[in-house]
Amino acid sequence: MFTLENLVKAYLSCRKRKRKTINALNFEDNWEQNLFKLQRRLKSKKYKPGRSICFIVTYPKIREVFAADFRDRVIHHLLVSKLEPFFEKRFIYDSYACRKNKGIHLVIKRITKAINKITDNKTRPVYFLQIDVKSFFCNINKNILFAILKNKLEKTKSFKKDKEKIMWLAKTIIFHDPTKNYYLKGKKELFNKLPANKTLFKTPPYKGLPIGNLTSQFFANVYLNELDQFVKRELKAKYYFRYADDMVLLSKDRERLKKWRIKINNFLKEKLDMKLNPKKDKTGSVWQGINFIGYVIKPHYILSRNRVVKNLKTKLHHFNQGLLLTSNNQKQIALPLANPPTKEKIETMLATVNSYYGHFCHADTYRLRKNIYEKHFGNLKKYLKPTRSYKSFKMIKENNEKH
Repeated sequence: MFTLENLVKAYLSCRKRKRKTINALNFEDNWEQNLFKLQRRLKSKKYKPGRSICFIVTYPKIREVFAADFRDRVIHHLLVSKLEPFFEKRFIYDSYACRKNKGIHLVIKRITKAINKITDNKTRPVYFLQIDVKSFFCNINKNILFAILKNKLEKTKSFKKDKEKIMWLAKTIIFHDPTKNYYLKGKKELFNKLPANKTLFKTPPYKGLPIGNLTSQFFANVYLNELDQFVKRELKAKYYFRYADDMVLLSKDRERLKKWRIKINNFLKEKLDMKLNPKKDKTGSVWQGINFIGYVIKPHYILSRNRVVKNLKTKLHHFNQGLLLTSNNQKQIALPLANPPTKEKIETMLATVNSYYGHFCHADTYRLRKNIYEKHFGNLKKYLKPTRSYKSFKMIKENNEKH
């Protein structure tokens, strides 16, 4: 497991999206020697996670993030690359967060297809239940997580000689407490706004995984796979969809959904030391629409959530006021633009607009896309032009060459 070849693969995978960060660049300056050092520490079992960067993000909601050092991220990729193929075969199909070839857009399509089927082609009443685990990442019980992992690996003949190494490394990462060694970034007063159940600084030492690490996202799926199996095997819920800790269930029987909600909450309490957040419960007819991960899903069409539309309009407004709305992980800030805007700023807006329009294209939003372009782009029309059906935008060469 700790061969140099495996470490190189983990390093290359890790740097794909982090290559321009300071830590990644520092590591890359002498990457071969750094990987040799990591290999020696892993083989001797002297490896320990280093200092994390702790900061608060306030958009779309306030959260505490612990970002591991780049060298530790390489180790995360190494471990997940070993465990992922094994667990992928055991996860249910309708779990979508942080999985290859899955994601938001596929779960939206699956729910739409399920609604069409269960309503007998939109002719019968059907109900939905939307539930959410309370303070999920802060409430993951490390002892239970490690026991789940150990139990699964002991029952398989896979991994052979690597099994002991995998368990040691997994234990090292799972039980590491980032609050004991961190660098604080951003404004300290933002931490005072965090609810007690949303911070690792106020959770028991045996609970909580840091938001921001690949291993945390992967272990979250391992942890909630226990619930997935219960819902599918014991409750026999045919139409059950999970994205991270957000779940949607469909049924023709409203009372059955209520009973499932009670049983799911009981399972979480008894087996996973968690509970549902009653404030996040949503139930009703599918004809009302299911407001789920950025979209509103209805039997006849899909809409984009109002908050997403409003955010894009705000950014376009700031651009036209001579400002550029950007994010520094703490909050969204309006920065003054040059007059006229530089090519770099236009490229930033192009990336932003195409990101939003990519989101819109997975819903029935042609009129919305056209309306935003015609009424809210303003001066940006001088620099960007829409492709067919307003699906994306390109830069207008004549105007941008002047910059």
